Amino acid sequence: MTDSSALDPEDRKIVTLARSARARNGVPEGAAVRDETGRTYVAGTVALDSLRLSALRTAVAMAVASGAKSLEAAAVVTEAESAAAEDLAAVRDLGGPETPVLLAGPDGTVRTTVTAG
Repeated sequence: MTDSSALDPEDRKIVTLARSARARNGVPEGAAVRDETGRTYVAGTVALDSLRLSALRTAVAMAVASGAKSLEAAAVVTEAESAAAEDLAAVRDLGGPETPVLLAGPDGTVRTTVTAG
């Protein structure tokens, strides 16, 4: 488990935003990504009959749609024990294999940090 108070303030911010999105929308996951200019994109799980996206893939899609060229970091708040391969692939596609992905529980405590690669 990672000490959340020891996180870089910008990383703590994206974890907080991801947690807020999850709680506000009442969805299984919340996610946030930070692009190369420091802009953040926040999303929750999308679960429509015609479209299903994880929160992290939705946040990456929002960054791409807004013109982001790369990612500095990503965070997902979930009850899952690990990040889905498809989520890591989306982060890797935009940010590269070394982009950190912070995985936090519903309480916002970062359980682990993995790279997208």
